[in-house]
Amino acid sequence: MATRQVLADLAEAAEAAGLPRLGIESVGGVDAARRVADGEAFDLVFLARGALEKLRAGAHVGAVTPLMRSQTAVAVPSRDDAPAVYEAGSVAFADAAALREALRGADRIGYSTGPSGVALVEMIERWGLAAELGERLVQARPGIPVARSLAEGEVDLGFQQLSELVGQPGVRILGVLPQDCAIDTVFSGAVAETAEDPEAAAEVLRFFASDRAAPLIAARSFGPAGS
Repeated sequence: MATRQVLADLAEAAEAAGLPRLGIESVGGVDAARRVADGEAFDLVFLARGALEKLRAGAHVGAVTPLMRSQTAVAVPSRDDAPAVYEAGSVAFADAAALREALRGADRIGYSTGPSGVALVEMIERWGLAAELGERLVQARPGIPVARSLAEGEVDLGFQQLSELVGQPGVRILGVLPQDCAIDTVFSGAVAETAEDPEAAAEVLRFFASDRAAPLIAARSFGPAGS
């Protein structure tokens, strides 16, 4: 779900460049991976790199192409319904110790079903805070952004991909996680083994990974995928 807007932008640009039109269905990552593994027919699959590598190991997709890096950000409810903005370089807390204190002080902590949520829970467990936070940890329903939980008052501290928070009403973005506890996700693409025209699908994927796509990726608050 975090990539739905940027993928739509990329698909439009690819079509304008003369490549095949791409119809995109955006669903939660868990559901997407399950449907691909169950053999449902797709031409391309876009997921977090780890999830795609698992599908590749199961021979459901071909080579995995990294496309963009997403940082996990922190937000709180806002009475202002204006679209949330992110000031480049803003960091939510000074360091991991400050984040731990914020978690201890929050009444309800929202996180997603996606890779950022999984990584957050694992980090909380490593810090030995799982039992202390207990039921204060609130996982959003699949396909439901944490921003909505914040705006509707269900949680008072929310963690999700930066791209999912930017532009959402009713939330204020504090910044991304500090470097010593950063949670970054590399979203990638792969040609599905069920692709009707694998070469055409691969051509679209190459466009998505090209320099021509970089400005569109940056405009949606994603960074370069890196190595």
